[in-house]
Amino acid sequence: MSALTLDRLVALLQEYVRQTGDSLDLLLIGRLALHAYGDPDPQTEDLDAELSGNFDSLAGFLKQRNIPTNLSENISGWSTVAMPPGYRGRCTVLMEQPGLRIRLLSPVDFVIAKLRRGTEQDLRDAEFVARKFGVSPETVGASAERALAASPKDTTLFTFRKTVELFCQRLRNGVG
Repeated sequence: MSALTLDRLVALLQEYVRQTGDSLDLLLIGRLALHAYGDPDPQTEDLDAELSGNFDSLAGFLKQRNIPTNLSENISGWSTVAMPPGYRGRCTVLMEQPGLRIRLLSPVDFVIAKLRRGTEQDLRDAEFVARKFGVSPETVGASAERALAASPKDTTLFTFRKTVELFCQRLRNGVG
């Protein structure tokens, strides 16, 4: 399996739209989104995205090209901690052409998405975006509170709160 780049993904999606006539609206979530935010070297082999389109057809098309996918209609459901309400409305369009639109989360929503999982790599990714786009610890905290308010009451919310707290401390202290 070779690394998946943003350019390669766009070319594959364009090929898919040409071949099938289907329309796709993709909201990038993972390391490919990080590349779009300006990280020069986000290595990945898979596509993590929220998709409006034909899931099975696109997943099969990409599988034939040895590209694993994590696709969903609702990335908020990827964790007990919900995405901050309205995240789709805050997205920016990375590229749009007939039959294909690729979007990105707002920087703060990307940070929250990464903090929901909370691995060390996720924290590094979140920190890169927060620093590059000037997302303050206060903005992260306020967005995290909106996400928590929209989440089902569960013990994992405590862990998320602690992750957010430590992340904001890391931003304030310039540790990374």
